[in-house]
Order: sequence, then C-alpha cells, then structure tokens
Amino acid sequence: MYKRILVTGGSAVAGDGLKSVVAKGEYDGREFIFPTSKECNMLDFEATQKFVADWKPDAIVHFAAISGGIQLTIDHPASVMRDNIIMNFNVAEAARVNGVNKVLMTLSAAIYPLDTPLPMKEEDMHKGYPHETNYSYAFAKRLIDPMAKAYKKEYGMSIVGIIPGAIIGPKSNFDPKSSTAIPALIRRFFENRGNNDPLVVWGDGSPVRQFTSDEDIARIAMWCIDNYDDPQVLNVSTMEDLSIKEAAYVIAKALGVDSGRITFDTTKPAGTHSQGVDNSKFVSLSHFKYTPARETITRTAKYFAEHYPDPKKLRL
Repeated sequence: MYKRILVTGGSAVAGDGLKSVVAKGEYDGREFIFPTSKECNMLDFEATQKFVADWKPDAIVHFAAISGGIQLTIDHPASVMRDNIIMNFNVAEAARVNGVNKVLMTLSAAIYPLDTPLPMKEEDMHKGYPHETNYSYAFAKRLIDPMAKAYKKEYGMSIVGIIPGAIIGPKSNFDPKSSTAIPALIRRFFENRGNNDPLVVWGDGSPVRQFTSDEDIARIAMWCIDNYDDPQVLNVSTMEDLSIKEAAYVIAKALGVDSGRITFDTTKPAGTHSQGVDNSKFVSLSHFKYTPARETITRTAKYFAEHYPDPKKLRL
C-alpha cells in the first residue's frame, strides 16, 4: 500500500474531491500532501523536483492541469498545450529522479477523434484529429498515453493514465472566462435568479456529456494507484448520458429558478455532440458504482448558492 501520496491540483475540482473523501476517513492510515501552486510551481522543473525530493512521496496523483471551457482553448491554444505538456513531463521526471515509481495522470475525453464510433474505446484515441475547438488541449493530453508506455519500458515506472469525462463538484471552475458548461450555467442562472432576463445556454442544448462526481474521480484515482499498473490508459468516466439541455433544467430546479426562462443561443459553439466513452474495461476490473449525474449537479449548484461570492469557498 502506498502510504504517502502527493496530490497536485488540490485546489481544483478533482483534488478537492480527494480532500473530501480523505476528510470522511476513507483512507485513514495514509498521508496526503496537497501543495498549492505557490508551494510547488510545476511549470518549473527544479522547483517540482525539489518539492518531490523534500516530501518523499510513495506515489503521485497528478490532477493539476490548464483547462477550461471552449473559449479558453480557442483563445489560448499554444499556452494551453505548452503548459500542460511541461507540467506532465516535469511531474514524470521529478518522480523518476526521486525514485517514485507510481504516478497517476488524467487525460480527457476531448482527446478522441471527432468521428470516433460511440462509445469511444481507449484504442481509438490516436485514429484521427480531435475537435478543432479543443485540439491543443487534446494533443497535450494524448501524450500521456505514449509517456506511460515509454517510462514503463525504459525506467520500469508505473504511470497510470485515466480518462474521465466532465468532472463536477463544489470546486469546479466558475470563472466565466474559462469555465466549462455546467459551472458556467450554475453561475449564470444563480446571478440572474432575481430578474426576468432569459437564461442563455450556448448551442441548442443537444450535446450529451457524462458528468462524473469529483468524489467518484478521487476514489477511482486511488483504486488505480492501489490496483492498476498497466501502461494502457483507462476510460473511467461514467457512461450515463445527460444532455446540456437536461443539465440546464436540473440546475434551474436546484437553484429554484423558473426553467421557462431558459433559451438556447445557436449562434454560439456547442462543441462535439457526444464524448461518450466505453468504461467497460475499468468497471470489469474495479466493479465501481457511479454517483448519478443529476445528484452531482444538484449538489454542486446548491454548494455554489450557499457560498457565493466567497472566493475562499469557490473558484470564481
């Protein structure tokens, strides 16, 4: 069993999910280290290497990433690609130099080619070009797949890559400049709850997504740390489909907002129609049970409503 685990991205949604399950006592007997970006700048290799050397973890869960909504990757494709690649290799190299042989990294369902048959299987990720709105982030994340295989072959390291869908939880990114669909809608609906203006949803609402709970991803990551050593990446998203339109109505109900105000702006990009993945390999190994998406979205919306506009409680 890995006793001391370094977790990057602890202030973001997946890392906060792990903090939450740790606080519930699910991993008693282990030590978790959650550094802030100020304590460990993963864009700086020397700083990353020194932090790992000082803390001497047995394993690393690398949740940190530069990610956000469609507009972020449209506006900043080069920096999104550059920073994700640099962070991933800095973490891998810091682990190698310091003898940390177990590292978990997260990919994204956005890695898959636009015309991949559904549900998308792990072996299909390199068979075409990803969606143009997200290509730079997708290629940066795809590199984790050959990285895991290369480090396993040359250094004997176990780098595990997991592919979640959209991760939702209280520490989702609610910044309107960089948030993904669900956090953006939660904030927009909440901030306009006291007027009669239309509640605008980008696109026609038809794209479907698989919204995975932050706490589910945390438990999945820990299962993989303890039980999975194959360099073959794993789809770990829930396979429960929920359209953006359905999610919007769940949010309106959770916030007590009139759903009749919801409108759809088809002049705005909506992204790919579906990013549904085949998680059968992971589920057959782990027998994992997922939290229903509506429950996760409702919990997140109510948390936002309870704590807005506290920047210590929310990523605004």
